[in-house]
Amino acid sequence: MPHRYPQEAVLRDGRRVLLRPFAAKDVDALFEFFQHLPIAYRRFAWDHIENRSLIEMWGRDIDYAKVFPLLALDGHRIVADATLHRRHGGPLRLAGRIKWMIDPVFRGVGLGTLLVNQFIGIARENGLRHLNAMLISDLEADAVTTLQNLGFTSHVMPGYGTDPDGNQHDMTKLILKL
Repeated sequence: MPHRYPQEAVLRDGRRVLLRPFAAKDVDALFEFFQHLPIAYRRFAWDHIENRSLIEMWGRDIDYAKVFPLLALDGHRIVADATLHRRHGGPLRLAGRIKWMIDPVFRGVGLGTLLVNQFIGIARENGLRHLNAMLISDLEADAVTTLQNLGFTSHVMPGYGTDPDGNQHDMTKLILKL
């Protein structure tokens, strides 16, 4: 999958970012990116991104066919991390799951749409039939809208998620049929 990268993209506000796959050499920069995100974003991450050893493990265990991690860079600084997850067998082998985190300074300028469109293209090229994402309905309402605008259908599950303080949140599962 990394054959088409690096690739430059222009955002709606005219800023340029470089898109390329995460590589082992990016461990320090990715960890720094995560640490500079506001705590309000970090605390809802799917993974314990404050654990440096987890990021180091990602750098050691790269398998682009299983998880394709795509970075957006502003110069040498990572401003977004997005991943496309695939299973190699079972009933969900033709469904991909996407996740992303974007620097707040780069939100609202089309970067999320750009990353998701990259994954839509990759998923189609690799014979996937569906893409999905799971988002916290209230806290990630902008991302829900972005995916709906790209053709994802949404299914709200009341009280399905729990935040670090034990409060329940509605979750929205979004699915795109390719």
